[in-house]
Amino acid sequence: MSSDPPPTLSSAPPSAPSSGLNPAERLLNLVIALVNTNAAMTKQQVRTAVAGYSDAPSDEAFERMFERDKDMLRALGIPVVTVGTGGHTDELGYRIDQDAYALPPIDLTPAELGVLSLAAQFWQDKTLQTDITRAMVKLRAAGAGDPSADALAGLAPSVRAVGDAYGPLMEAIEARRVVTFSYRAAYNGAVLTRHVEPWRIAARDGGWYLMCFDRDRQAPRVFRMSRIESRVRVIGPAHAYEVPDFDTDAMLGTGAPGPHGEMRQAVVAVRPERASALRARAKAVPDGERAAHDAHLTESSGGAAGDPSGWDVLQVPYRSLTGMASEAAGYGAALVVLEPEPLREETVRRLTAAAALGTVATEANHG
Repeated sequence: MSSDPPPTLSSAPPSAPSSGLNPAERLLNLVIALVNTNAAMTKQQVRTAVAGYSDAPSDEAFERMFERDKDMLRALGIPVVTVGTGGHTDELGYRIDQDAYALPPIDLTPAELGVLSLAAQFWQDKTLQTDITRAMVKLRAAGAGDPSADALAGLAPSVRAVGDAYGPLMEAIEARRVVTFSYRAAYNGAVLTRHVEPWRIAARDGGWYLMCFDRDRQAPRVFRMSRIESRVRVIGPAHAYEVPDFDTDAMLGTGAPGPHGEMRQAVVAVRPERASALRARAKAVPDGERAAHDAHLTESSGGAAGDPSGWDVLQVPYRSLTGMASEAAGYGAALVVLEPEPLREETVRRLTAAAALGTVATEANHG
């Protein structure tokens, strides 16, 4: 068994004090060291080679720090094992069991990869973009293949960047701590200070919303996060309140300012076995109405749709006209909006604009 010391993870000499790393960074350094050691690391090697441990003011303090970190890693599912170092000493060493720690081969179906691709698009915030892009490249390199284009059509999320408020609010939600911030009201533009108990964050129709209890108004409220004008400050102790059971969709539908209108219904014609995501919330039109919709399909397409019996005619509920038009346009020639007329016009407008962009790109490539 080799007793070569592991590589030092800090640019400073082993005897130099570390830069005061926080516990998370120290844990990460320990994982890297125990994964890359040739055999095992003794406690002394950990203390001198892993950045973060030379801060310990005494042997006893180091022992407590190291034991606490080992327990933390094991609680996180990282298999830190204890082994003998061999030779003429009974000193123990530590390493991470590579077989137990390694992930099994990744074998994603196109649909599963499609879901991850959508999640990656959803989180195209500048703070996460690099890591997400790298992760998706690695997944595709693992042989998962490309997601089905039709499985994703019309589903690509369009959500504005979450902004600086997201991090502090999520921490406050996890710790159940009260927060305060300045908020610009939608109805008159006034900026007032709010003190709230944050419950949950959700995205709807391209925006982020905070659901909470407003202590100033003594009532549940929904705040659009893009209207938070100041830095979110976390105040007060942890576990200061309990989060009640509530319906997110119902709360957003009645309390969130913005494009949350009443529920409406579209009638669309869809090619068989296409637009599965849309079908999940749709239902077939009644038999007695089918003939009128078939005639509308033939008329609106100028006969290009062919035999109407080759289409499924569905009723689809929606709230946002622009959101529904964006989804419908995403399915291209596999879907035709029949009614209402404003939705049909907006969908056609989007398809026409997309076709014009393709024409411009082609001309530019041949120019």
